Amino acid sequence: MTPSPLWTSTDAPAATGGRAAGTWTTNGISIDTRSLERGDLFVALSGPNFDGHDFVGGAFDNGAAAALVSETSADSLDGMPGLIVADTLEALRSLAVAGRARTGAKIAAITGSVGKTGTKEALAHVLASQGSTSFSKSSLNNHGGVPLSLARMPKDTDFGIFEIGMNHPGEITPLVSLARPHVAVVTAIAFAHMAFFKSLEDIAHAKAEIFSGLDGGIAIINRDTEHFDLLATTALATGADRIISFGRSAEADMRLIECLSDTTGNSVEASWHGKTLNFRVGQPGVHWAYNSLAVLTTVDALGGDIDTAASALAALPGLPGRGAVHVIPWESGSIRLIDDSYNANPESMNAALKTLGHMPKDGGRRVVILGDMLELGDISKAAHEALEAEIIRNDIDIAFLAGQEMTALADRLSSTALGGITDTADELLPIVMSGLQAGDIVTVKASNGIGLSRIIKKLTEPAPVARAANGT
Repeated sequence: MTPSPLWTSTDAPAATGGRAAGTWTTNGISIDTRSLERGDLFVALSGPNFDGHDFVGGAFDNGAAAALVSETSADSLDGMPGLIVADTLEALRSLAVAGRARTGAKIAAITGSVGKTGTKEALAHVLASQGSTSFSKSSLNNHGGVPLSLARMPKDTDFGIFEIGMNHPGEITPLVSLARPHVAVVTAIAFAHMAFFKSLEDIAHAKAEIFSGLDGGIAIINRDTEHFDLLATTALATGADRIISFGRSAEADMRLIECLSDTTGNSVEASWHGKTLNFRVGQPGVHWAYNSLAVLTTVDALGGDIDTAASALAALPGLPGRGAVHVIPWESGSIRLIDDSYNANPESMNAALKTLGHMPKDGGRRVVILGDMLELGDISKAAHEALEAEIIRNDIDIAFLAGQEMTALADRLSSTALGGITDTADELLPIVMSGLQAGDIVTVKASNGIGLSRIIKKLTEPAPVARAANGT
């Protein structure tokens, strides 16, 4: 059976108030010609450093079925099929509204200082066998990403899973008003984006905006956060009919009883309304046990089957930049690389170091490659200094550091524990390449802006022979 088109030259103009150029159907939507797939609608967004209309021709070269362009740049279509609107971002939002309105899917929206992307990915993974599932790709969680994700949702979707992020107050409210979820999840409140907030309580208030999109739905909240009462009170005041909690607390509805971590994942025991759940999570680190509790609680709230979902967690795939594990030939042996390079704040950094600390050395070393935790404001220096204690506590042998904020940590490490520090990831790369040894277990962690993903790319790129001792 051929799937129905996502959007056509008839329903897209009706949704946006625009006018169609030609007759067309699309199978998807893209805002980036580099990831565009054949049959997509290319949306020409404009930003401070680019204008998507400059790439319309390239989009058609790459197989776009049509392009969404502004009235002032309609000539960029150059006779090709498209949709002409007053404002392309507003049109994308209109497609999101129409996409949400036309589906009967059960919708979950997820936010949190840490864990939201992992929880979203795991939730999408376990629901895939229980119905047609649409979800935010990568970290499309901002003013452009959320509308794009909603506009990509097919009409016949059973479950829609959407991540919603923020770094300023007031950013979640308009996004969750588009998603209109049946279930809203807050994974955790932690020191992130502190450059834009005065306190953790302010962050909790901003995250609680996600409940404003509920209309008689369910709020799922981490019971272990000190701001649980604030979040729960806000949820009930702004639309939730019911609160469900998860965590280690004896008061949690989905309670973590025990978690045994190893190099390949976690064996978890949890309690759910008097029922014992025993399952395997195929990703290492105790934080993944927490993510799994949020996942299973949400599955139940969406009307899915918890037991089926719990079984599916064992086959949870690694996420690039968020804990994916690589075994890499090195010298006469290999190294084990944990790619957690996408983002970092004090809580997620400590979780990554703790995960590494649980992994047996097997004759090698525990190694970290760390970059700055950004947007921490006045607490930045203290937060980076505090990593020393976690490095010692988790018996980590050597640290390679990138970024100016990491100087605070470097100044506290012994000469034997500091493998090197540079201002940039590119400068750190040759030091890492020459400093790693066969048998090392390596964790890479930083805010995305530091660019440690480039080190991951270099370390994991195929090589015709195992690397020599000098890293060449």
